[in-house]
Amino acid sequence: MLEKLQGIEDRFLEIDRELADAGEDYERVAELARERSELEPIVKKFREYRDLREQLDQAYKMRGEEEEEMKELAEMEIADLEPQLEPMEQLLIGMLLPKDPRDKRNVIVEIRAGTGGDEAGLFAADLFRMYNRYAEGRRWKIEIISQNDTGVGGFKEIIFQVKGTGAFSRLKFESGVHRVQRVPITESQGRIHTSTATVAVLAEANDVEIDIPEKDIKMDVYRSAGAGGQNVQKNSTAVRLTHLPTGMVVQCQDERSQLQNRLRAMSILKARLYDIAVRKQQEKEGATRRAQVGSGERSEKIRTYNYPQSRVSDHRVNLTIHNLPAILDGDLDEIIDELATQDEAERLQTAGV
Repeated sequence: MLEKLQGIEDRFLEIDRELADAGEDYERVAELARERSELEPIVKKFREYRDLREQLDQAYKMRGEEEEEMKELAEMEIADLEPQLEPMEQLLIGMLLPKDPRDKRNVIVEIRAGTGGDEAGLFAADLFRMYNRYAEGRRWKIEIISQNDTGVGGFKEIIFQVKGTGAFSRLKFESGVHRVQRVPITESQGRIHTSTATVAVLAEANDVEIDIPEKDIKMDVYRSAGAGGQNVQKNSTAVRLTHLPTGMVVQCQDERSQLQNRLRAMSILKARLYDIAVRKQQEKEGATRRAQVGSGERSEKIRTYNYPQSRVSDHRVNLTIHNLPAILDGDLDEIIDELATQDEAERLQTAGV
């Protein structure tokens, strides 16, 4: 670990020298400044750690002095400094872990009703509200890209964008099948029904990472089936994009113009293709982890929301919380923190830091 940290500090100092020599090469200056800002927190913490080790070494030497007063001072200093050492080491180890390049991205979240008919649609709406409240608590911005209502207050499908620092790093653990157990409003016998909804969390892709040639896209336009007044019905503003190489289809009809709907649909398509590319790369590098945090597969059942018991259980980390209303109101940090901790532990084992 110390060799890696020393190498990072050496690179940090080299960047400072290169910045001084870069002159008016603004593109190079910007590139070096970005790299420097990424390394600076690690270097700062490494220097604190090194100072702490030096102070401890001095205290250990003082403990060997003959004077009792010096020995007592040394023991007091050791008692104060030693407990700080291990937590700082663990923090540095975490900082050395490879970062997911998607963690700082905005995300596109897709929620689709699964088994359970109208009840599944209502559950999809509950999940959307849960993520909306969670985003509000973190001061992230949510924009609905596309929605397909059930007509009874639920969603067959809703796709929305979440903009904010660290959105993907927190929400990426939400991909998978969510299951609800409750008595539907329409159930006269009071029987508990089980319904599901599927969540997909995709990091936004930029044009450099995902370039889709026009020849690979088939675009169909049609009249929107949703609300919007006479203008929507007169003009074909809804857009359906088909990615010919994969057969992937994306539809968007919520915007008022055909161009806006096409841009929205393209952003979803790029995010899906980027997600596929990242997964393939992870598998190629052997970095796909299938530990307790799960694989993130859309078909994987990750969490159960049990209304009669006011219980939420995350099956990947065997965590159960008996406070369902708070969870559905966006209080997700306890679950996400546990998943992030397990994920970091697995990455530590893989990286061998």
